[in-house]
Amino acid sequence: MECMNIKGGCYCGAIRYEFEGDVTASFQCHCRECQYITGGHANPVYVLPQDKFTFVKGSPATFSRTDLTEPVKRFFCADCGTPLGSISPKRPEAFILKVGTTDEPKKWTPQFALFTCDMQPFQNLPDNVPSFEKRPQPPSQ
Repeated sequence: MECMNIKGGCYCGAIRYEFEGDVTASFQCHCRECQYITGGHANPVYVLPQDKFTFVKGSPATFSRTDLTEPVKRFFCADCGTPLGSISPKRPEAFILKVGTTDEPKKWTPQFALFTCDMQPFQNLPDNVPSFEKRPQPPSQ
């Protein structure tokens, strides 16, 4: 993907972040877990190298489910509740950033949509974007 400068934060302004570097991926996730986190819709995200992502103001609270062996670690503002992003055991070197928290969400363009097997009737797929029922398999090397 392209090199980007992304800034953003939570709704109340208590937390701010910055990123500058190559975006690893951008996609729209329809999995059931993301539906809980978004309040029902697909989750538009950037996948960013963790070493280039920095919280520059405030410190987010975190949540990880204790009933799972490899839970996702979720970051959010403890003051206003804004979900900011997560770190997944499937992508341990990446920060998965929620597009709605960026200062310029209109810059986001999805490369693909995934977990369409969980898609709800009121959710939409972007035109001309590949979609996958589950997580796409990486190309063979």
